Amino acid sequence: MKRVIVKGIGSHIPDCVLSNADLEGMVDTTNEWIVSRTGIESRRICLDTEMTSDISCEAAKKALENANIAVCDVDLIIVATVTPDMQFPATACIVQEKLGCVDIPCFDLSAACSGFIYAIDVARNFLLNNPVMKNVLVIGADRFSSIVDWEDRSTCVLFGDGAGAVVLARDTDDSGAGILDVLIGADGRCVRDLYCLGWGVADIEKIEKKDRCVRMEGRAVFREAIKRMSAVIEDILLRNELAVEDVACVIPHQANMRIITAIADRVGISEEKMFINLQRTGNTSAASIPIAIDEAVQAERVQSGDLILAVSFGGGITWGAALVRWK
Repeated sequence: MKRVIVKGIGSHIPDCVLSNADLEGMVDTTNEWIVSRTGIESRRICLDTEMTSDISCEAAKKALENANIAVCDVDLIIVATVTPDMQFPATACIVQEKLGCVDIPCFDLSAACSGFIYAIDVARNFLLNNPVMKNVLVIGADRFSSIVDWEDRSTCVLFGDGAGAVVLARDTDDSGAGILDVLIGADGRCVRDLYCLGWGVADIEKIEKKDRCVRMEGRAVFREAIKRMSAVIEDILLRNELAVEDVACVIPHQANMRIITAIADRVGISEEKMFINLQRTGNTSAASIPIAIDEAVQAERVQSGDLILAVSFGGGITWGAALVRWK
């Protein structure tokens, strides 16, 4: 069966660094407190003039260059984000205009930190079922600094901004590489464990700015993240008749070091197989997975023929895992 391959990958994080020392002057916290509970030492933050579409375009340009294709060869753009430039139109449409391509479908997908995994599954199905489409640009991007309450130390220390992108295409030479499987899920009963009212109409009378910021029940999210990410790893390996030992590199959602360590212990993943970059990026939401994959490839932690496993968890609650044989 024809598979969909990652033809190109790229990522972008803003230049502005917000360190734990900087946060000590903004909120009641310390570097020791943040590192001990999250593993995060710094994160990147967009300038006021940098929108989600801007960082998306930077990542997209790198992915297109890496894939060696022109903008005019893109047949579909999907942007996974919960921090769009506007309520509408879709940020994907703004990205399309900024990249300079026209007359192709574009849309956003909202699944919080699991958005990129969801989006590559959607893109994969487009490519496998629509012979007209050859190249799909999938972007995971979030500008969480715009929805963080900088007086809430339980959340403001966690998030950073960034974008990652991939160009997906059908494999033309039956190399055996590509996306082997994707498994996604959600549980709407946990909506209030991690959410942001934003400009939604569900609570339209709440107009204070702080009501539009991220809110999280930390303990509940911690428990669910470990439970759901561990389970989806086991499920996707089982249904593909694979073991943890078959995986060369595991790319977990870069949310919290304690969560990652707990998952590794529960599933039996050795430390050297995990790729971690949250120390300097923080939680970049939908951008977390593609940024980490791109950096793992650049660091030569992922080689041609390697089997990689990406796993995510986000508000919704949502979760997902993808098995990819790197080309």
